[in-house]
Amino acid sequence: MPKRLEFWFDVGSPTAYLAHTQMPGIAGRTGAEIVWRPMLLGGVFKATGNAPPGDVPAKSAYYAVDLPRFARRYSVPYTRNPFFPIMTLGLMRGCLAAERDGCFKAYVDAVFAAMWVEGRNTGDFEVLRDVLTAAGLDAEALIAAAQELTVKQQLITNTEEAVARGAFGAPTFFVDDEIFFGQDRLDFVEEALAG
Repeated sequence: MPKRLEFWFDVGSPTAYLAHTQMPGIAGRTGAEIVWRPMLLGGVFKATGNAPPGDVPAKSAYYAVDLPRFARRYSVPYTRNPFFPIMTLGLMRGCLAAERDGCFKAYVDAVFAAMWVEGRNTGDFEVLRDVLTAAGLDAEALIAAAQELTVKQQLITNTEEAVARGAFGAPTFFVDDEIFFGQDRLDFVEEALAG
């Protein structure tokens, strides 16, 4: 039976974007089932006392060098988003609405690309509408569904579960009950899946 890889993410994390680009390859090499788990990174930070890299000047300067370095290693496009940080509450609710409506992959791919390849302000609903429409999605329906109480509650529940299991940032991965943090730990993730 193939192992499951839980990928806890927020589209506002550039390291989650980089990890996202690697999921197909990991699944292909290991046969693992990738389980996408949207969470609200701001809620994780608040619950754990963690701070985003942009709040720590030395960390921010390091990420400015490290993110392009990993993009080159992975041979994927990456652009520093000039609007960063972007409030992702609506975007992450949208992930859950898209999951429910059967268009999760298209939604996540479109939003990650808009944020970390095109450098667009996806926190602006007009921009988000354009991004989703260009991806062939029903933007109005997804944006409306993201406001539903059940979707809002699911994001809270997901975020609380992530924190309860030990997540303190994004991306966070679980193979069985073993936790891995950061896209720079994907080699360990792959070893755990192969073991």
